[in-house]
Amino acid sequence: MDNQAILKTVVTAADDRRAHNIEVLNIEKLSIVGRYFVIMDASSSRQVKAISDHVLDELAIQKIKVEHLEGKDQSKWILLDLGDVLVHIFTTETREFYKLEKLWADATNEDISAWVTED
Repeated sequence: MDNQAILKTVVTAADDRRAHNIEVLNIEKLSIVGRYFVIMDASSSRQVKAISDHVLDELAIQKIKVEHLEGKDQSKWILLDLGDVLVHIFTTETREFYKLEKLWADATNEDISAWVTED
């Protein structure tokens, strides 16, 4: 499956569970760790876990392999490694603390407006 299909699966699944501030950063020219970061947050660790569970369910339906999963026990920052796509699901406070978007400020934002609902 191509990266755009993976991104769409992740973003729409996260949006289904009301993830906040979903961003997709293209890091291809900046790093060898992957091509895209998907970053989002939720107001509680319970919601972070619910978003993660739903994203994992949708990935399984699409037969997209999860290379690695981190942080599910604490549910303050869950990382899903999908190869070229790295998904970061934070609590709002944790996202504000680590500020990944600022660390990757040279990355370009992908337009995901067609995949998310407006609040």
